[in-house]
Amino acid sequence: MVTGKYKHYMISVVAEMLGIHQQTLRLYEREGFVKPKRSGGNTRLYSDEDIEKIEMILRMTRDLGVNRAGVEVILSMREKMERMQQEMDEMVTSMREELAREMRRRDEDAKHALVPMGKKILVRRGK
Repeated sequence: MVTGKYKHYMISVVAEMLGIHQQTLRLYEREGFVKPKRSGGNTRLYSDEDIEKIEMILRMTRDLGVNRAGVEVILSMREKMERMQQEMDEMVTSMREELAREMRRRDEDAKHALVPMGKKILVRRGK
């Protein structure tokens, strides 16, 4: 099923794709690991992002032996790290913008100075 510009898959399709039972997907929803969208008829619709998350959960539980409580902790930490990364990216963008504004202001001030200020860097020579 395609909703908007994003693909969404019904629970039966996702279960078959991943080789798991539909009840497992319902359990993951109850546990809060995934939150599929719902259609007008209340059918669960899983996004590609949901499917990637489920695949990660399956790797943790099957391959690494992590229990559901461990999965919950790992997913929570991962979400916090993603939020922190986003905040850091926003901060870096803001600082770059502020630096660019300050450099433009400095260049504008230099144009109107009584004594022209060049963009040369003074280097102190040794004695």
